[in-house]
Amino acid sequence: MEKREWQGKTGQTWAAEWQRTDRSFGGLTDRLLARIRDAKWTNAVDVGCGAGELTLALARANPRNRITGVDISPDLVSTATGRGEHLANASFVNADAANWQPASGPAPDLVVSRHGVMFFEDPVAAFANIRGFAAEGASLIFSCFRPPSENLIFTEVAAQLPPLDIPPPDPRAPGPFAFADPDYARSVLEGGGWSDVRFEAVDFAMIAGAGDDPVEDALAYWLSIGPAAMRLAEMDDVTRQECIVRIRKLAERNNFDGVVALKGAAWIVSASN
Repeated sequence: MEKREWQGKTGQTWAAEWQRTDRSFGGLTDRLLARIRDAKWTNAVDVGCGAGELTLALARANPRNRITGVDISPDLVSTATGRGEHLANASFVNADAANWQPASGPAPDLVVSRHGVMFFEDPVAAFANIRGFAAEGASLIFSCFRPPSENLIFTEVAAQLPPLDIPPPDPRAPGPFAFADPDYARSVLEGGGWSDVRFEAVDFAMIAGAGDDPVEDALAYWLSIGPAAMRLAEMDDVTRQECIVRIRKLAERNNFDGVVALKGAAWIVSASN
């Protein structure tokens, strides 16, 4: 996924759908926050902060500490800023963390991210830049997806679409699964100067639908966010409607007690400066 997509339509869509996206990652966010609680920090940076869920949660839980969310999408930063206007210790910056430098103040002693670090065009250089502005001894803690085969939220939806007759994409290209291979992710982090790199596997229920009509809610989510949404938007009307019927049935099969959810699989990665 290219940088300009996040600065344009993709960023606009995620900003408009922030409530659904926060809900879908809720189980992972809780695990990430629990892991971050072990860190000692006073000044943090949230890389690829999106609509601000992780930034704001940390700000609420640590009112004496400061946290800055950084994201490349102006629409997501605008949404995050609005959500956090009541929190004096949280702020947001529209910038690319690959080359951003904090304006002033103490160097961050904690760098975090919920699925916001897999899109760098040159990840080694990006993590070297992040290490450069972080304090000596700073902690790095982020989440990223494990392979697509372990993430039913993607494979099951994709299976409802016509197969693609194209070569498989480079698994290390910037995108949701760029750090799925822990050996590769470790090499990137160590190449950027980080040490003591560790991985914790986390499985979570990725919620797609809830509310009064969870099936239709899930369908709306899948039609607006993610790879399937992009493919559906390019289909002719007949094929698109056939796929929508199959996706709706998928939601019905995975509707349990008023919640439509499929398995998500992530790494929580930690490292030290």
